[in-house]
Amino acid sequence: MKNKIDCQSQSQIQNPVLEPLLQPSYTSADLAAIQTLLATDGTLAFKATQRGLFPAAATADSENTGYQYVWVRDNVYVAYAHYMIGECEIAARTMAGLMTYFQKFQHRFVDIINHPELKEDVMRRPNIRFDGESLTELDEAWEHAQNDALGYFVWLYCKLAAEDSLRLQIPLEAADCEMLRRFVDYFDAIRYWEDADSGHWEEGRKVSASSIGVVVAGLRELRSLLNASKINLSSLSSRSDAEPTANLLNRLVQNGEAALNKILPWECCTAEHERRYDAALLYLIYPLKVVSRAQAENILADVQAALTGDYGIARYPYDSFWCRDFQDLEKSIQTAQYTGREQWLESHNRAVKRGEEAQWCIFDPIISAIYGEWFQARPENDAEGALYLALQTLHLNRALGQITGGGNVVLAGAGNNQPVEIPANRCPELYYLQQDEYVPNVSTPLLWTQANLCIALKMMERSLV
Repeated sequence: MKNKIDCQSQSQIQNPVLEPLLQPSYTSADLAAIQTLLATDGTLAFKATQRGLFPAAATADSENTGYQYVWVRDNVYVAYAHYMIGECEIAARTMAGLMTYFQKFQHRFVDIINHPELKEDVMRRPNIRFDGESLTELDEAWEHAQNDALGYFVWLYCKLAAEDSLRLQIPLEAADCEMLRRFVDYFDAIRYWEDADSGHWEEGRKVSASSIGVVVAGLRELRSLLNASKINLSSLSSRSDAEPTANLLNRLVQNGEAALNKILPWECCTAEHERRYDAALLYLIYPLKVVSRAQAENILADVQAALTGDYGIARYPYDSFWCRDFQDLEKSIQTAQYTGREQWLESHNRAVKRGEEAQWCIFDPIISAIYGEWFQARPENDAEGALYLALQTLHLNRALGQITGGGNVVLAGAGNNQPVEIPANRCPELYYLQQDEYVPNVSTPLLWTQANLCIALKMMERSLV
């Protein structure tokens, strides 16, 4: 069904029950009606493990996709969403659970700090995907070189630790401070500002602005904690030649900022891995706030021009993950490392065509939040502020329009061609082309999408005050 709110948005509304509630501009009562409906249907419900951590998706098909496991990055966004909506104890418990996990496997940090060459074996790096029930690592090959995931953890852990009201939930005992210092020494040892990692999308390694920017955000937050005298990291380094913590943090932040300024608005500008457009860069605008206003505007313009579709937003051009008829591929190809999947598709005349990439549901809520912050920072009755509010509303409506309406029967992923009925009122990971129709994939609901939608709704609440 075509979006009647704003035809320029070129978005689709999937849920016929929700459609009448979407408005070109909102009152607090309008927004409350939407939130009531979502609450009644459990659209934004989160179920944690006993450790306070969250699986990637809450679906019956999780075991085929592996989404029953915990990703560090996704959990940070779920925790941040709870923080945003005032459920700070849930946020703190999630971050404390991640801290416990990292402490349990801190030898991975120490080994690479002492022997930086070990970083080339990604299985020796800190594992960013694990069993959230037992806090154990998984015995399978994975692209664990993901500096952004580690940076996200440091960013939110330190952000919550700075809140006096959360000091009991986010303690800064000696072991916690020591672990935070391990992160600092690790980022130094791998030279994160020039380190090729697999980044947000867990793919072939490259030097990515989106990864560098997240680490910068984490180190800045840790530096603020240090400057506020809420933490003492001196004498906690696992290196014998440790420089003073304040000096080290300043140097690492400056190196990251310099690298960002050379790369942006590109994601990667090295010749062998050149990539101009990548929606992961949106997160450097919000919630991380590590780019200038001019850089932010360039990123938004690039996403709008190159990645925005009728059903969502592509991660980057020619993305092969959940490309057209992805459900038909054998499990070994679907779950293959990025380069292996790309080579197989090309050799079988299945190379991704532009415009056939999956359209993801995790980005419109973030764009809405970006414009919401810009609107809230403008003087009252300012003309540009009115434009920001309109854009905030547009992307919130796109995000709400992506909520499933029921009636979609898709084929299971991982090479399993059994029909799967996608439930109504759920937040999908993405929409992809099954034959010639865009449908949600089996990772519905995705908790990262839910988290981002919670953030967007809260930001709209603030704009309407």
